[in-house]
Amino acid sequence: MGLLIFGSTGQVATELRRLAPEALFLGRDQADLSEPAACAAAIRAARPVAVINAAAWTAVDKAETEETAATVVNGDAPAAMATECATLGIPFVHISTDYVFDGMGEVPFSTDHPTSPLGAYGRSKRKGEEGARAAGGVYAILRTSWVFSAHGHNFLKTMLRLGRERESLNVVADQIGGPTPAHAIARACLAIAAQLQADPRKSGTFHFSGAPDVSWASFAREIMAQAGLSCSVSDIPTSAYPTPALRPANSRMDCAGLSIFNLSRPDWRTAVTDALTELGAIS
Repeated sequence: MGLLIFGSTGQVATELRRLAPEALFLGRDQADLSEPAACAAAIRAARPVAVINAAAWTAVDKAETEETAATVVNGDAPAAMATECATLGIPFVHISTDYVFDGMGEVPFSTDHPTSPLGAYGRSKRKGEEGARAAGGVYAILRTSWVFSAHGHNFLKTMLRLGRERESLNVVADQIGGPTPAHAIARACLAIAAQLQADPRKSGTFHFSGAPDVSWASFAREIMAQAGLSCSVSDIPTSAYPTPALRPANSRMDCAGLSIFNLSRPDWRTAVTDALTELGAIS
């Protein structure tokens, strides 16, 4: 048995399918993360060489009213996966998020910076991280941010749709972070899983986000420019666009630790071009 990947239709899982079609992909119908024991049993039955968890509860606002359910999916299930991987002596790669931080300040967060989530989603993801570490096996926690691609629900696709429908948009400009292409995350996960098999000492927590850091409004303007849309983007503060869950104002992350895997931050602007080309928005 080769690589086992939890997730099949999400942005990162879709890119993993393209890069590693030979892997065993388990969707919700085969391994529901709301049943952590079933996830562990799936690993035990498959006996893979490594496990990547590319599945998660990603409905940030919905988590505010359904925190228990979100915590099972994002916290208990990864812990169960990591424990089973530790028992089998195989690497476990788990995707986490910038939402584990409070978003204060303007300095990029280091991997060892104390976590202090602003809401239920961040708390649920932090629990998953804690479970992965506590399992005592070979692992990598890959915190990322602002994921986008040509598929699924994401900011790029929303901006492209609205940019075609409207003459102007107001977009939040006081949240800063690194937009991260899903295909780059997928490549990173595969590289990390392979290297952990060869050198378990590389276990740890890592940050992986696109460069350069930018505001949502500037991200939107780049999408409009590359797609050749005349829709103008005006800056607004977060306070003008309230959401049930608080978003971190500072999502900058220090990604220097990636060098241990010979990885570096991807240029999100190039990835925007690739995504828009795939969507037929540019030729």
